[in-house]
Amino acid sequence: MKIAVYGATGMIGSQIAAEAVRRGHEVTALSRSGGAVEGAAARAADLADLEAYRSIAHAHDVVVLATVPDRTGGSREPFVEAHRAIAQVPSEARLYMVGGFGGLKNAEGVQIKDAPGFPAEYKGESDAVYAAYAALRDAGVDVTVQAPAAVIAPGERTGAYTTAVGVPAAGHSISSQDYAVAALDELERPQFRGAWFTAAN
Repeated sequence: MKIAVYGATGMIGSQIAAEAVRRGHEVTALSRSGGAVEGAAARAADLADLEAYRSIAHAHDVVVLATVPDRTGGSREPFVEAHRAIAQVPSEARLYMVGGFGGLKNAEGVQIKDAPGFPAEYKGESDAVYAAYAALRDAGVDVTVQAPAAVIAPGERTGAYTTAVGVPAAGHSISSQDYAVAALDELERPQFRGAWFTAAN
């Protein structure tokens, strides 16, 4: 497959790009800096650049969105607006979004980001990520969202994980390497197309 990864120099995006390269896919690594990812074609691109997105989506089988809202205290609305804009771009490429744990639901059916006890410092980002997803969904875009477990960090690539749709999977954490394994497994052998699912070690 031809796979484009936005946010390819970040913790998760870099692992998805690396796993895709490892499996022999043709990978375009996209970031604002155009930083190199071993084995991938690197390109500078901002998700807000709609013309660049249009050409990238046209040239690839899959577009992975592994970007995050502003974390420096600025407005997160441009992140949501970028997703609203790309939702209007006709494309045959499969759209695969890195979502957040807060978009899953707890045992009471309440989104975790809206439940009591959810850390306030993550609330704004979780709301923005879900709003970006909703913009795609409401426009009829066939988007798959993969959320991590509650804790995600660099670690070991074990290849072992559990999955669930809409709720947390068994397991409190996942390595960014195994998150990428789950992502490529889903892209190669779809089980959750159009769903918001999660994976945990």
